[in-house]
Amino acid sequence: MKGRFCPRRPRRESPGLQFAVLAIAVVMLAGCGGRDVAPPPAEVPAIAGRGPGSEPSGGDGMTPEEMARMPAPGPVAGAGGELDVAPGRLQSIGVRFERATRRALDREIRTVGRVAMDEGRLARVNVKIEGWIDRLYVNTTGQPVTRGQPLFTLYSPELVATQEEYLLALRSARTLGTSEFPEVAAGAKSMLEAARRRFQLWDIADSHIRALEQSGTVFRTLPIHAPLGGTVIEKMAVAGMKVMPGEDLYVIADLSRVWVLADVYEYELPHVQVGQTARITSSYDPAARLTGRLAFVYPTVEPETRTATARFDLANPDGKLKPGMFVDVSLTVPLGERLIVPKDAVLESGPRQIIFIRRGGGKLAWRQVKIGTRAGDWVEVVEGLTEGEEVVTSANFLIDSESQVKGAMAGMPGMDAPGGADPMRGDRPESPAVPDMPDMPGMAEDAH
Repeated sequence: MKGRFCPRRPRRESPGLQFAVLAIAVVMLAGCGGRDVAPPPAEVPAIAGRGPGSEPSGGDGMTPEEMARMPAPGPVAGAGGELDVAPGRLQSIGVRFERATRRALDREIRTVGRVAMDEGRLARVNVKIEGWIDRLYVNTTGQPVTRGQPLFTLYSPELVATQEEYLLALRSARTLGTSEFPEVAAGAKSMLEAARRRFQLWDIADSHIRALEQSGTVFRTLPIHAPLGGTVIEKMAVAGMKVMPGEDLYVIADLSRVWVLADVYEYELPHVQVGQTARITSSYDPAARLTGRLAFVYPTVEPETRTATARFDLANPDGKLKPGMFVDVSLTVPLGERLIVPKDAVLESGPRQIIFIRRGGGKLAWRQVKIGTRAGDWVEVVEGLTEGEEVVTSANFLIDSESQVKGAMAGMPGMDAPGGADPMRGDRPESPAVPDMPDMPGMAEDAH
């Protein structure tokens, strides 16, 4: 009757219900028939090399050394190394294919370089005679100079005495050079040449010697000139300071050409050769693209970074590259024509490289290959593949995993899918029919 409340009576645990639960448990155990039952501990055979009761130190009773010697797992395939995968399954897991082709391969080496001064365009200014700096013409670091430009004037008592000796020898040569005695004329000329040679050894310019000859007067100071044009990198000269022979007073560098020192990893050294050109860019001016020539590869490798230094020479006419700056170096090395596949097609399996090849009709074959040079998104295949074969370029990890699962299930007794179903082909096993049990007591609900 509608609206009438009838409280449920508590269910009683009847003997029929207990029998039904026991029957279901028996059916489930029967479905697992054929599985191996683990022998009691006393029946486990002793492992060779170990006494009974010893504890194994690795999984499955193996030592770590024995496990390390085991080969890396690979794909599990059927006869002929083939896998049978339904086309719908290939599409659902996103498998893509691409043909192995033979084409020109370029390897691009990218690294970082440091701008440095060209050591062949570097000069240190010093004097070869003791004296004092009288006047400075170049008195700041970074000041540009030209070749032959006066840097400072030098006062030296020895230099003054040599000028007097030269003027005396000059007058003697003019007077005694026409002597009727050859020995006297030759002696006067040799004295003049000795004094002139002394000036030249002290780096006194010929123009100052000619000025001394023309004036006939001793100069108190003589100028010292720049040996090359460039930029003053270091300046130690100060007006009034005493200088000694060999003491550095200026360091001048010609920065119209500079070096770029780039670090190249040791595994890339076989592709680096003198004479190659590289593109050089900097964050200072990304739009400017310079070209440098590889001039030298240093013969040592840094033990900490495992890199060798490659030296590039390049022009720096505008002075944009300054010593100490960091630049990006890109070196393109042509490798010639090679058989290549995308790098995603190669499945690394320990020391082996595996590639899945399309056979048609949903069949895939795995093959062990030998790879060569890696260049960007491409990998050279040296052995195990022919031109034109289609290889799997995506989802190969999923295919490898499913193939290993299928092989593992096939090797376990009692784990065969019902009705011959194959998960790799997208089949689903049929669910076992559950028998009706209408006559079993305790399985029907009490009527309310």
